Amino acid sequence: MNYLQFRNQFFDFTYFSINQVYAWQADFDKSNITRWTKQNLLVKLRNGVYSFPEYLNTPNSQYFISNRIYRPSYVSLHSALAFYGMIPEAVITTTAVGTQKKTYFENAFGTFAYQHILPELMFGYEQMPFLNGQNILLAQPEKAILDLLYLYPYYSKEQEIRELRFDEDFMQNELNIERLNEYTDKFQSNTVRRRVDLLLKIYAL
Repeated sequence: MNYLQFRNQFFDFTYFSINQVYAWQADFDKSNITRWTKQNLLVKLRNGVYSFPEYLNTPNSQYFISNRIYRPSYVSLHSALAFYGMIPEAVITTTAVGTQKKTYFENAFGTFAYQHILPELMFGYEQMPFLNGQNILLAQPEKAILDLLYLYPYYSKEQEIRELRFDEDFMQNELNIERLNEYTDKFQSNTVRRRVDLLLKIYAL
């Protein structure tokens, strides 16, 4: 098997699984993948899933990879808040939520942490264009806040919420209060409602 032939087949996919390779060539020798990975021609994302090193410096590639290596999931929590410029800290680990169990991956694209939410809470995310007609699933700002308040009991008091240091301009001018309240109701949680009300009080919204 010629690597260039293989690359031409899968490069535009950005990532691929070994099952896709077998669907392309049923008699494919998997040792090629092992060899090409050792030669840094491929990047292992997790068992059976790979990408190409050319994508390592592509903007937002870590978000795309996050969506693909653990499904269903979407980027949320601190990563989404940082993406929108809502928090001042740089976020090294790509954070996401999904319906599978809590887990963690590490590969050349970065570190990826996933929190578990109920299937009925898989809403409030949008498709952000990526490469080759592909998309990234990214929480809307309001849902990223709610996921955080729901999953982290730490943020239950005024001081702890203030420590998030949400951007004042964003909170006053860009946050969709109507959407925040609508999504809060969907959680059907008095605890989340109290935390949201406290957030609104802190920022006089």
